[in-house]
Amino acid sequence: MRILFSGDVAWNTGRKALATALPVIKREHGPFDFILVNCENAAHGKGMTDRIFDEFISLGVDAMTSGNHIWDKPAFLPLLDSETRVFRPANYPASCPGRGHGIIERKGKRLGILNIEGQVFLPPIDSPFLCADRIIEELRAEGGDRLPIFVDFHAEATSEKQAMGYYLDGRVSAVVGTHTHVQTADERIFPKGTAYISDAGMTGGHMGILGVKYESVMPKFIDSLPCKFEASEDGAAFNGVIIDVDDDTGLAVGIERVQVDTENLT
Repeated sequence: MRILFSGDVAWNTGRKALATALPVIKREHGPFDFILVNCENAAHGKGMTDRIFDEFISLGVDAMTSGNHIWDKPAFLPLLDSETRVFRPANYPASCPGRGHGIIERKGKRLGILNIEGQVFLPPIDSPFLCADRIIEELRAEGGDRLPIFVDFHAEATSEKQAMGYYLDGRVSAVVGTHTHVQTADERIFPKGTAYISDAGMTGGHMGILGVKYESVMPKFIDSLPCKFEASEDGAAFNGVIIDVDDDTGLAVGIERVQVDTENLT
């Protein structure tokens, strides 16, 4: 099984970069059994909309994970609650809209998805570690011991992300970090067969600060004044990873970082 995952798609710049990069990545690295994206920043940097959901599906995206900003557009919550191809972090209260895990299917293949959020420097929610224990058991009960499971760990601290990688090693196919928008160079296969990277990066404008024009951010750092963020339209690029999974074991046999400068493709 071959999985393509895009790090946080940020703003309209990121959506355009995704649409531009996908045909190139498919041609050079495909075919892919599943294409996944983190969508939590796709609508003006915070949240999602029904229209963007349809846009991603039309590009061939099979499922979308998210994070703490998935709640920022209230109009999207009914679709989040009803749609099985978009996920919110599982360790939020059960009363929250949506679901944090599930099994998606395409052309006879099945992939378990688990979306969890870290606790360090983020809102106080349930332990992602204990939540993962419970949900992996549920996914195994439904999909079997060899079901490939992809984990999007939306977290701030690299230490917490690495801890999750070791904690789930051998129990899932991949633990991929999101949220920080900066692609890390620590991709690896852990000893028991789980692919790992601290952060898949950001699909968006890289000539700025985390997808935002640096001019609009600097007042906050210099004077601690409120400021209105504006999307960076420069340095558009796709960041993500490709993960190869052994069909017999459900464990990873490869992970590769992907970076595509889409400004040079348009």
